This record gives sequence, structure tokens and C-alpha cells, in this order.
Amino acid sequence: MNCANVKYCDIANGTGVRTSLFVSGCTHRCPGCFNEVAWDFSYGDAFDEALQREVIDSLAPSYIAGLSVLGGEPMEPSNQRALAPFLERVRAECPGKDVWVYTGDVLDELLDPASPRHTEVTERLLRSVDVLVDGPFVQELKDITLRFRGSQNQRIIDVPRSLEAGRTVLWEDDPVFAQHSMGRQELHL
Repeated sequence: MNCANVKYCDIANGTGVRTSLFVSGCTHRCPGCFNEVAWDFSYGDAFDEALQREVIDSLAPSYIAGLSVLGGEPMEPSNQRALAPFLERVRAECPGKDVWVYTGDVLDELLDPASPRHTEVTERLLRSVDVLVDGPFVQELKDITLRFRGSQNQRIIDVPRSLEAGRTVLWEDDPVFAQHSMGRQELHL
């Protein structure tokens, strides 16, 4: 697997201050994608031991809430095989840090053994994820007022609760943010 980019101290891709790992390779190729350069599986640098160590070390400060994995597409079968052991390592070496994964896939399809997106490591990978933002980016449903996602069809899923319940359970945002509207407000003077 290749890494397209790593952003340290990112505040856009999950709660709190985070490290965001952008993997290379995506076959979805959603029109309007914000990161087309990462569609190419060979783009960027090899996700080798040195880079993995750097990402894990970046999670150490107490002000870092966790790791976000984006793309490209983390759930491409070849990327899953690289990410599953890495995310298990993050869990072991960085207790208390949460893991968010952004995918153009839908959770139900990832869990379906008949789906070409389901691999021998999919369930292992998902057990290391706290929050999954799923669904393809749809340009016609783009909404810049949405928190942590780009289009209205995308869901923010609580993965541990979903796996336990055997159905999709949506993530619950902090009530302060859940009630906040980033839409246009009338100004009363």
C-alpha cells in the first residue's frame, strides 16, 4: 500500500485534533472527489515501517484524539490487507485513541461475504474502527454544512455498536454540535 499524505494536527476529519492518513488507490472515482490525485495506487510513498512508526508516534501527545484514515480508498481490498494489521497495532500501542475510517463503500456491503469488497481481513479491520463514514461522495448531494462528511447520502456509523447489534447504528455527535446549524442564519440587528 502507498500513502498519499499524512496530516498532523488535523481538525477536519473527525472529533478533536487528529492525525489523518490518506492512503493511495481508489476504484470508486467519485465525480467531484476532493482528492483525485490519490486514486492512483502507486501515488505517494510506500507505507513502510518507518512511516507507520511516524504515524503511531504522532498519536502520543495527549491533545491528539486519534487517527483518521481516508483516501484514496481505505477499503480497497489491497488496502484493507495493509491496514488491518496496522490498525490493530494502533489499538495496541495507542490506548485511548479513537480510529475513524472514511470509505466510499457502504457498511452492509463490506460485511457481506458475497461482496467483492469483503476480504479475509474486513471484519478484523472493522473491529479496530470506532467510527466509519460510509457511502460514495455524490456531487448532487454535496452539502458543506454537514459535519465530517461531504454529501447527504453519507452516514457516520458507530462501528462497535453496529457490530454488536448486527445492524447499522449511527454515531451520536456531541449534543452541542448535533444541534448546531452551519447553514445560512438570518442576521437580526
